[in-house]
Amino acid sequence: MTDTYKTTESNGFYKLSWLQRIGFGSGDLAQNLIYQTISMYLLFYYTNVFGLDPAVAAVMFLIVRIVDVIWDPLVGAFVDKRDPKLGKYRAYLVLGGIPLTGFAILCFWNGFSGSLVYAYVTYVGLSMCYTLVNVPYGALNASLTRDTHEITVLTSTRMFMANLGGLAVGMGIPMLVKLFDPGETADLSSNDYAWFMTMSIYGLVGLALLIFCFSQCRERVVMDKSETENVKVSDLWLEFVRNRPLRILAFFFITAFALMAISNSAGAYYINYNLGGSAGELSVFMGLGSFPAFIFMPMIPWIKKQVGKRGMFYIFLSTAVVGMAMLYAISMVPSLKEHMWLVYVAQFVKSTGIIVATGYMWALVPEVISYGEYTHGKRISGIVNALTGIFYKAGMAMGGVVPGLVLAFVGFDKDAAVQSAFAQQGILWLVAVIPAVLLLVSMFIISKYELDDARIDEINAEIERRHKL
Repeated sequence: MTDTYKTTESNGFYKLSWLQRIGFGSGDLAQNLIYQTISMYLLFYYTNVFGLDPAVAAVMFLIVRIVDVIWDPLVGAFVDKRDPKLGKYRAYLVLGGIPLTGFAILCFWNGFSGSLVYAYVTYVGLSMCYTLVNVPYGALNASLTRDTHEITVLTSTRMFMANLGGLAVGMGIPMLVKLFDPGETADLSSNDYAWFMTMSIYGLVGLALLIFCFSQCRERVVMDKSETENVKVSDLWLEFVRNRPLRILAFFFITAFALMAISNSAGAYYINYNLGGSAGELSVFMGLGSFPAFIFMPMIPWIKKQVGKRGMFYIFLSTAVVGMAMLYAISMVPSLKEHMWLVYVAQFVKSTGIIVATGYMWALVPEVISYGEYTHGKRISGIVNALTGIFYKAGMAMGGVVPGLVLAFVGFDKDAAVQSAFAQQGILWLVAVIPAVLLLVSMFIISKYELDDARIDEINAEIERRHKL
């Protein structure tokens, strides 16, 4: 090891082993096994298995997100101020992971069929426990190293693992549900036992991965306890006001996750009712929502080097718009939508753009944390991740609220094997039109982000110089 490398390491610019990178990424894989299942299939489960009206379910999704607006800042301030023996941030992978798994399984238990109270209790509990894992996990990223290239590689690995979870959910859930209910007809099963067993398996595997993530992460770039003991909830809003890059990223989170959540939650309806597809075809369609990650996520460091951050966002967000336009055009022509391979191609193109753009945005979170530390001296990672979590969940909420309201508006009937033309059109709006509009909005938002790699390196070097003095 050279003296230069030793100096770099001592200044917080740590290099991580591949086991550590994969270990960190396994945390996102775990969360996606649980939360992607919620995002893609919970609305379908509520309307087609549990027996809730789409509009009622939409209101519930909205109320749960309002609860998050109150809860997330409390968690962010709490984890910034505390220093558990198991690790400042990594401890919550286990402490929050256990109840998260329990509530996820209970969300898909039909013991109180149609009970709105039970649905609220389990979904609110799930969301609160998810925050208790996700906020510290997001802060963990910024505590591993300051090295910009290392964070890019770490984020690429994390997103590769996250999309592995997305693939396991998109393709695996329909297949596993079918396995537990082999007598079901071609459409996605409405057997409550099949859904409960499927979620139990995914939840327990997710918990095991959270424990593995905990074992491989070492927090090295954290503020001294004396510097964070006065962190309070109001710091979240103060940070939002004074940190312009954070504001831009927060609004990008809303639009990016909204378009993903709306499109994903409508996927099962689209294949079932617009195309008359089988569980196998739904499995392929949803799986293609994650598959491009395995091709393009490892290429992110190289792509970013060639075209820059904003250039990369423009290219891939535009690619997603093209994919959605293809999906809409195919769906409007009866002779074309009979060819499922065309639908798969459109889904692949759409997903390629969304995955890269929304995957890399997580690498910007450590940047806005460093920017905040540079401007006012506090590295409040928990608070920042709580704020991005609020906007992330606001976007996710639209995945439940908007589809539920649109389905109610177009007269979706869960008991009808064939939906009306207007209902099918509404489903198509959810799959392609509304997400495409949000993609254009997100392109405008990210155009305002001004922290390039050179500027971030200058900021981190100055922070370390101050610490040394």
